[in-house]
Amino acid sequence: AFADRRTFVDSLRRGGIAALELIARDLKMQGLYVSRALSFAGVEYDILEHKLTVDQIEVYDAYADAWAIIHSNLRAALDATRVTDSFSNDTYNSGAKAAALSIFESTKQRFFCQLLIGMKLPSLVPAIRADLARGESVVIQLVSTSEAMLNRALAALTVEERANLDIELSPREFLMSYLTAAFPVRQMKTFVDETGKTRSEPMSDEDGRPVFAREALEMRDNLLEQLCALPIVGSALDHIIGHFGTDAVAEVTGRSRRVIMDAHGRQRVESRSPRTNLAETDAFMRGAKKILIFSDAGGTGRSYHASLRCENQSRRNHYLLEPGWRADAAIQGLGRTHRTHQATA
Repeated sequence: AFADRRTFVDSLRRGGIAALELIARDLKMQGLYVSRALSFAGVEYDILEHKLTVDQIEVYDAYADAWAIIHSNLRAALDATRVTDSFSNDTYNSGAKAAALSIFESTKQRFFCQLLIGMKLPSLVPAIRADLARGESVVIQLVSTSEAMLNRALAALTVEERANLDIELSPREFLMSYLTAAFPVRQMKTFVDETGKTRSEPMSDEDGRPVFAREALEMRDNLLEQLCALPIVGSALDHIIGHFGTDAVAEVTGRSRRVIMDAHGRQRVESRSPRTNLAETDAFMRGAKKILIFSDAGGTGRSYHASLRCENQSRRNHYLLEPGWRADAAIQGLGRTHRTHQATA
C-alpha cells in the first residue's frame, strides 16, 4: 500500500494519533503486535447517589426563579439601553446583544454546576468518614477551586475588614458578580449607517464619560437586593477542608491562596506556591494526611496510588466530585490513583 518507508512514515504523521491507532489495531489482529495494559483487577466502581432534601430543592428552586427573573430583566435592559427593540423586533447592536447573552448563559452554567456540587456534600462527607474509619485513604477530584471568586471578595474588602475576615464563598457570588460587572446598563445611542439601517453604539457625555440607562440601573439594583436574601451554599473545596481540617486534607490545586481557620477560630489568608503542592502530595503519600483533593491545574503529572515505594499503601477511594467538561481530563484524573507497582487497586 506504500511505495517506501518514507511514504509510510509521512502518511502516519499526517494522520496523527488516529492513524497510529489504526496501525496498532491491524497489527494486533494479525498477531504481530503485543501491547501491555494495566490490569483493573480489584478495582470497584460504584455510584454515590445523593437525594436532594426538601430544603435543598427549595434552595434550587429559589435560585432557578432568580435566574429566570434576571433573564427577563436582561431582555428589558437590552431594550432600555437601546441594544434591541422588542416592539419592532430589531437589533441595533448585534455584538453587544451576543456578548450579553453569552456571558449570561456561561455564568448561569457555572453557577448551577457549583450549586449542585455543593449540594452533594451531605452524602459525600459521611462516605469519607466511613472510608477513613476503615483505615483507607480518600482522593477527591474536581475542577473548580473558586480562586477567582476569592480574589474578587478580597479585593472588595477594606483594611479593617481584612484584619477581621468573614468570607463565605458561595456560587451566589457568580450571580452578584454578573450583575455588577456584566449586566447591560450602558446607554446606547442609535444612528443610521451607510446602508440605511438603524444601529447603536455606546453613549458618552461631553467629557467622554459613559452614560448609563437609569431604568437598567434600577433593574440591576433591585435584583442585587433580592439576591442578598437568598440562602448561601458553600464552596465544596473549602467546605471539605474546613470540615476535616488542614491537618487531614492535602490540597493539590492551582490556586495561589486560600482562606483557612486558625487555632483561634478566625479566618486568615494562606498563600500557596507550586512547592506547596509538592509538600501536600508528599504528606499524603507518607500517610500524614489521609485525604487529598486535586484539580486539573494541580494534578498534572502526579500520582496518588498506593505505591509500594511509599509509606501510605492503604486502599484509595477516588471520588469524582466534579468531572468537568472534558471527558479525557476526567479519565486521566481517575488514572492517578491506579498505577503499576501498587499495593492495592
